[in-house]
Amino acid sequence: MDILSIYTRTNRNLLLLAAATLVVTIAFTDWSTKPYISIGFLYLFPIMLISGILARWQIMSAALVCSVLQEAFSNLPSSEAIVRLILSSAGFVGTGFLVFELVRNRRIVMQHLEEVEGQVRLRKDAEEQLRVLVESSPAAILTVDSKGEILLANLAAQEILAPGQGELKSQAIQKYLPALLIAARSRKAHPFRTTMQCCGQRADGETFLAGIWFSTYTTQSGNRLAAIIVDLSEELVHREDLSLDYLLKNARILMSAVSHEIRNLSGTARVMYENLDRLGILCGNEDFEALGTLIHGMERLSDLDIVRSSDKGRQAVELGPVLDEVRILIESACRESEVELFWKIEGTQSVVWADRYGLIQVFLNLAKNSLRAMEDCSDRHLTVEATRDNEYFIVRIHDTGPGIANSQDLFRPFQQGADSSGLGLYVSQSIMKSFGGDLAFEPRDRGCCFAITIQVAA
Repeated sequence: MDILSIYTRTNRNLLLLAAATLVVTIAFTDWSTKPYISIGFLYLFPIMLISGILARWQIMSAALVCSVLQEAFSNLPSSEAIVRLILSSAGFVGTGFLVFELVRNRRIVMQHLEEVEGQVRLRKDAEEQLRVLVESSPAAILTVDSKGEILLANLAAQEILAPGQGELKSQAIQKYLPALLIAARSRKAHPFRTTMQCCGQRADGETFLAGIWFSTYTTQSGNRLAAIIVDLSEELVHREDLSLDYLLKNARILMSAVSHEIRNLSGTARVMYENLDRLGILCGNEDFEALGTLIHGMERLSDLDIVRSSDKGRQAVELGPVLDEVRILIESACRESEVELFWKIEGTQSVVWADRYGLIQVFLNLAKNSLRAMEDCSDRHLTVEATRDNEYFIVRIHDTGPGIANSQDLFRPFQQGADSSGLGLYVSQSIMKSFGGDLAFEPRDRGCCFAITIQVAA
């Protein structure tokens, strides 16, 4: 048992009472036995009792009182009383200070021990939380040593790399993700963090596309690598299918624009051909007959058109997440172009009929057009705002560029004077109309404004 543990605040009054009782008892006993023996040395015990709970000056005062009591009831020659008083006071004070320091040091040690224990508990809690997080993570997490040996792998890593197989621990990472072995064996002086996509292989030989976020760190046992791995195979398939779908969709839109122009040309050529045919001067001419065949072929090409169905390809889409994604993309483009963006759309819970990726494509096309138009302007602002109009949600994109002088043929394809092919606005409007929406130009006193109309889902 630690005897110094009695010096606590809860025992303060009890210790003072015990010390006072001892002083009175020793003084009375010393007075009673004065002619025969002096027991003044027993005053050390009350001094030790109070030294752990009193301040230094209080210990010195108590030691002086005990020294006076010892000398008062002593039977020794009075000629040496002062010397004895000084020596006994010094002894009592020294004993008191010794106990005082022992108790003080014990308190410091106990406080430090509590802090260490608290840190240990917090560390254990953090380790437990980290262990639960790693084990329950849907992403594969593993650590690898400098030799390429797997040190730790969670359940998700087991399911991705070796489903139904033996434990991954102690196996070589080269078998599953050879690219990680190169990073694990890197001898760079400083740790690094990066991401990569690479081809991986499962234990059964199946290949997959792996997205990896990894970092290196140094321990006493050598370099280590920690990695988070996700299977991107399904995302790759979805992305490629989506790219093909939009390629075909945009191709139909372009074919519609081309067929429209061909229709105009073939119609004019047909009128001229019929007029010449009525004159009869070219009857039987092979070139004239070939011209008729060419015009007929052009008319057949002009019959190709985009499938315009407001129900085909559209679905109920939450507009809020779409606008959040658009805002991130537009803000990045505005920062690069040094354009100030005013986003005046608060969180919306509207559900609309649209195609998510087609809608994003329209927003980005309009934003890029505005940024390109404001390149030579000193005052460059881009404002995006939204309003609700009964069953439609309207988003307006307004810039401070030079504006558009003639908006009559704005949405016609293959316009002269356009920056590129002159198809951007035509394609954007066609995409909007493909799921029941619309894209329109709104004249303003300054700049250019386009209104994107989206039908709200019932």
